[in-house]
Amino acid sequence: MSKLVKDPDKIKLGIIGMTEGNGHPYSWSAIFNGYDRETMTRECPFPGIPAYLNKEPKTTLQISGAQVTHIYCDNLADAEHVAKCSLIPNVVDAPEDMAGKVDAVIIATDIGGQHVERARPFAEKRIPLFIDKPLCCSREDLATFRRWIIDEQRPVMSSSCMRYAKEYKPYRISTRKLGKLRFVSTTMSKKWETYGIHALEAIYPIVGPGFKSIQTLGAFERNVIHMTHELGIDIVVAQIKDIQYGGALRLAGTAGNICVSASDTFYAFKNQLQAFIDFLRSGEYPFPFSETEELMKLVIGGIESRNQNGKIINIKQME
Repeated sequence: MSKLVKDPDKIKLGIIGMTEGNGHPYSWSAIFNGYDRETMTRECPFPGIPAYLNKEPKTTLQISGAQVTHIYCDNLADAEHVAKCSLIPNVVDAPEDMAGKVDAVIIATDIGGQHVERARPFAEKRIPLFIDKPLCCSREDLATFRRWIIDEQRPVMSSSCMRYAKEYKPYRISTRKLGKLRFVSTTMSKKWETYGIHALEAIYPIVGPGFKSIQTLGAFERNVIHMTHELGIDIVVAQIKDIQYGGALRLAGTAGNICVSASDTFYAFKNQLQAFIDFLRSGEYPFPFSETEELMKLVIGGIESRNQNGKIINIKQME
């Protein structure tokens, strides 16, 4: 696949948001455009966003060669406010109004069940897409994305920022000093449908493909998820609504163990978005869709297991 944009140094982006509890349009747009510091600090409804943006020097804040030029939110007032804070020049009345005016679109919403329909107007026109985590939450929607991306070669990319957390980088390179991994665990806040992928995508680049099964124990707001991996690793995620956000990742092997937490949200977001821009410039995916597909099977399998009173779901048998 060749480059996906005409001018790789002047990429025009559209952004779509917001959903409850998710302020990505504010922060992600600021990483491209810069932002009105006073307005963002005073008015952003997600105080954590200006807290980490304000720590960044202007020289390292922005991704060069790309700008968010258009925004759509389901609520017009939300779009207007994000545009004011994050210096977006155009607010549109409908997502389709971006077509022909932008080179690519970021769908910055985290309700996986909405993503097929949010993506459809752009995927059908082959407008490149970055879709916030999780890509989807059902087998039917995963089949649609697989058809678009694999069969029809439509440029769609999705990931969690936790794939890019710098604190986990050394263990993506090697866990040799820990021996053979036998147990991995992490904690995550909020709910499995939206934030489970954060926990999964922190772990996946370390252990790699080969998940065999998933079982969810507990209720909707208090989940303990057990997974098995073909390398002989047991993996546990504690997903509890009101615990402190952030992954305390435990890696235990035959020769040692380590616990590491991710804390630099800005770094993870910026590198996640940079990967999308690199994709637009090269046409080369930063990782294969097979990884996203396996991760979505885990998200979906976790939901199905919980809905079936803790039934063990065989990942390799999921269609």
